[in-house]
Amino acid sequence: MSFHSIEICAGAGGQALGLENAGFAHDCLVEIDKAACQTLMLNRPSWTVVEADLHHFQADKWRGLELFAGGVPCPPFSKAGKQLGNEDDRDLFPEALRLVAECKPQAVMLENVRGLLDAVFDEYRAKLISDLKKLGYIAEWRLLNASDFGVPQLRPRVIIVALKSSVSRFFNWPVPSSAPAPTVGKALFDLMASNGWAGAHRWKEQACDIAPTLVGGSKKHGGPDLGPTRAKKAWATLGVDGKGIADDVPMPHFVGMPRLTVRMAARIQGFPDEWKFSGKKTSAYRQIGNAFPPPVACAVGTQIKMALNEAAKPKLKIA
Repeated sequence: MSFHSIEICAGAGGQALGLENAGFAHDCLVEIDKAACQTLMLNRPSWTVVEADLHHFQADKWRGLELFAGGVPCPPFSKAGKQLGNEDDRDLFPEALRLVAECKPQAVMLENVRGLLDAVFDEYRAKLISDLKKLGYIAEWRLLNASDFGVPQLRPRVIIVALKSSVSRFFNWPVPSSAPAPTVGKALFDLMASNGWAGAHRWKEQACDIAPTLVGGSKKHGGPDLGPTRAKKAWATLGVDGKGIADDVPMPHFVGMPRLTVRMAARIQGFPDEWKFSGKKTSAYRQIGNAFPPPVACAVGTQIKMALNEAAKPKLKIA
């Protein structure tokens, strides 16, 4: 059986890549940011990428496909913002529900920040569950940490999986890996040492924990740095200068705390090294910092695919 998906707010392709690895073929990816669209097309020329405002996108032509996925904007629910929820004009959950109603997929997978689970959004979440139920889906939320799936940062994300009742009983959430995620030092040592930096081994020993959550910021706020003051302090304990993104890895006689390059940040986010990012440094880092780690998307997508497979199997009739 072939499995097809469409994805909204696709960004730089973290979720799309993870779902591809899980076995889903993407019929369409929608993204409003030009540089992110170019990233998607640069890495997967065969994908159909639509650069569009979601409010003007329709999904009727994909009615009945297997999976509708996406990562709607986080600022309405982020603790770093004002947590305005449905009063924030960037809240795209209503548009996601409209599109689900249009294409009527077998499964829905949406992700967002941990702040969505705060008590202030209890009513909001309940309404989403209710609205999905009216559309014929059984929905459930789960908080997953990227570090449980081999990604060298904590990065807690809220995932909602909604399935048709015929599929829902076969779905199980992914189980965390038994192996610990690599430390920042182990994940980035070869890159830090690639120009012959004499201090690379000492730095690796200091960078002995997983990373704090990367923060990509938005076009309104945030630049090419590793987040607010608290995040920068956490990076400093790992021997990383979080005040900016470097153009290159440390040279042989570099002294001080190195900064991450765009490629290093991509590794911290779980992207493979062959995945390229379009645009200048600030744009590329923002794409990475706002991405959904591919290994987490793959883990959830694999479970959804297994549930779809089970639901599609012929049922034995008892005489």
